[in-house]
Amino acid sequence: MSKYDVYGVGNALVDNEFEVPESFFTEYKIEKGLMTLVAHEQQEYLANILNKAYGVKKQSGGGSAGNTIFALTHFGGRAFYACKVANDETGDFFLEQLEHHNIDTSVSDREGGASGRCLVMISPDAERTMHTFLGVSETLSLDNMDFEAAGQAKYIYIEGYLVTSPTAKSAIIDLKAFARDSNIKTALTFSDPAMLEYFKDDVNDVLGDGVDLLFCNEQEIKLWAGTKKFSDACKAMEQKAEQFAVTRGADGAVLYDGDNYITIAGHPVKAIDTNGAGDMFAGAFLFAITQGKDFETAGNFASRASSEVVTLFGPRLDADRHQIIVSEVFT
Repeated sequence: MSKYDVYGVGNALVDNEFEVPESFFTEYKIEKGLMTLVAHEQQEYLANILNKAYGVKKQSGGGSAGNTIFALTHFGGRAFYACKVANDETGDFFLEQLEHHNIDTSVSDREGGASGRCLVMISPDAERTMHTFLGVSETLSLDNMDFEAAGQAKYIYIEGYLVTSPTAKSAIIDLKAFARDSNIKTALTFSDPAMLEYFKDDVNDVLGDGVDLLFCNEQEIKLWAGTKKFSDACKAMEQKAEQFAVTRGADGAVLYDGDNYITIAGHPVKAIDTNGAGDMFAGAFLFAITQGKDFETAGNFASRASSEVVTLFGPRLDADRHQIIVSEVFT
């Protein structure tokens, strides 16, 4: 029996969320709807503006894979998270969140410098735009991988944002090879359209000869395939992913289980913050399939969970909301 349902690896970030008007992006020349990597000084400059003008709406542990692992554990799964934080208050906050939510990690040697932080700007249409300073996460490497823990997992889950770091990219390619040799399934999320716009070659290097399960949204799969036609993009993905899940916002999702396509309906809600929607979908889906649920059941569960998280500020739900969703869908 596997000790962990999922071994996740990703950037360790603390999110600060702000509500901003549409004009904010034009005024400060910010590319809306994408994640942009910035230097520490750039982020501090923008953080001062945001704090003075709007104030922090919510602070929480973040990171794409971190949010997914958080969701999985609160639904009842068991997880390990490999990451890197500095010896600072932000790192303390992130590790306290992992411990508080029963997520195992092996972070021990915490060097100087700064831990990663993300400024999340939420516009009136609920779209999230992120300015991310990776801090020491930028040098995540093979030294931060715990292969003993990875060898006890059903799935190894890899965050697409990691391709921006040469050392992290090398580490996750090695981790994928370890999973293949150990008969452990691999799952990858593209994480953000920016990864396909600016780091497509690196994404394909990590994809390599393929993955068992891939998560992305409709925009991302079209960017990856280089086509505007959704069906053609899915057909191309069949060559790289044994199975995949493509989220389509309010329209739900399309799943490929290796043989058939399954359409998952969306849930009509009033979205106020889409930050973390895809992460939640992946966390709920991974929880369901590692508990033996079929693809369609997992997809319906993930659609329900992701529709809930967009109705609140922040990328994560309170613990009790996870169990309410479990009881609604599985009983």
